[in-house]
Amino acid sequence: MPIVNRVADLHADITAWRRDLHAHPELLYDVHRTAGVVAEKLKEFGCDEVVTGFGRTGVVGVIRGRKKSETGKGRTIGLRADMDALPIEEANDLAYKSTVPGKMHACGHDGHTAMLLGAARYLAETRNFAGTAVVIFQPAEEGGAGGKAMCDDGLMTRFGIDEVYGMHNSPTMPLGSFGLRPGPIMAAADYVTIEIDGVGGHAARPHMAVDPVLVAAHIIIAIQSIVSRSVDPLQSAVISINVVQAGTADNVIPPRVTLDGTARTLSEEVRVLVEKRLKEVVENTAAAFGAKGKLIYRRNYPVLVNHEKQSVFAGDVASEIVGEAHVNRDLTPMMGGEDFAFMLNERPGAFIWVGNGPGAGLHHPEYNFNDDAIPFGTSYWVRLVETALRG
Repeated sequence: MPIVNRVADLHADITAWRRDLHAHPELLYDVHRTAGVVAEKLKEFGCDEVVTGFGRTGVVGVIRGRKKSETGKGRTIGLRADMDALPIEEANDLAYKSTVPGKMHACGHDGHTAMLLGAARYLAETRNFAGTAVVIFQPAEEGGAGGKAMCDDGLMTRFGIDEVYGMHNSPTMPLGSFGLRPGPIMAAADYVTIEIDGVGGHAARPHMAVDPVLVAAHIIIAIQSIVSRSVDPLQSAVISINVVQAGTADNVIPPRVTLDGTARTLSEEVRVLVEKRLKEVVENTAAAFGAKGKLIYRRNYPVLVNHEKQSVFAGDVASEIVGEAHVNRDLTPMMGGEDFAFMLNERPGAFIWVGNGPGAGLHHPEYNFNDDAIPFGTSYWVRLVETALRG
């Protein structure tokens, strides 16, 4: 089953919504304009219920089907899109480029929101399903754990969601293709902070001090042995130190150095191991130089794990849109984080990638969502609901 005809008819409208959102990016939970636009359109479409302020600034729309369920009580399917942008200065020269300095939709959340709005319009018009479709517009995916905030507000129980599905665009995949896999597909993303306390002093008399900069250098190198020598080679882990804060003058040994970075893992077992070994390496390496090392490990997004049954189903729906040859059902897991993981920890479901075609990568100042991907993503949402909730 190819692109839905009505979705093709809506392509121009959805594109206009997407470009408006692109021109007005907002960060984290401060998505008031975006959420306002979403809520206004959901009401205009005739959704049975529109709830704002969910998970602080999220929006939820409820659309009930007109068909009768064989069991008498139809199921409820949740569809989620993210709304927030990134603190990046846009480098594109577009008619609809960002109007906000230092902010841009560099990850395609404008496209995700627009595609789900298109699906909501179609589903509210046709209601050709038995049960309920819940469209979820989430704030703060980019590091703010908006998915967790919505779950903490009772998203799944309040709306009686039985299964939940997410979608993200991929510039590494051809236009007109989809990709997913059952099991772990996106990594746990944790914060790493390392505090190293030495003894400050004059740079010309290092023997009278305990140099935390030297200690930091050894720690940065030593922690890479965790991945190469402590983690099973058939498992995955990444530890990256990206911020080094030390000193204020070229002739002064500072008393403290602070390191910040991230740890990424694809299983809870490896996640626990990495945290344990980081603590040991930091404390013992510092002690070997006469300094004190402290690890602050903050768990953030969990591993995103697709459920087996729902992954097969999502792949089947995608294959109806683009053909089985264009659906990769064994997509290589990625070490990026995604807070849809919180929703999949509460309900069965699946996260799928839709091809964005060639172009700049995600989080790049020249990235732009491909509007030609809209019919594929919107048709996927539509068919997923109509197939899952057949009468």
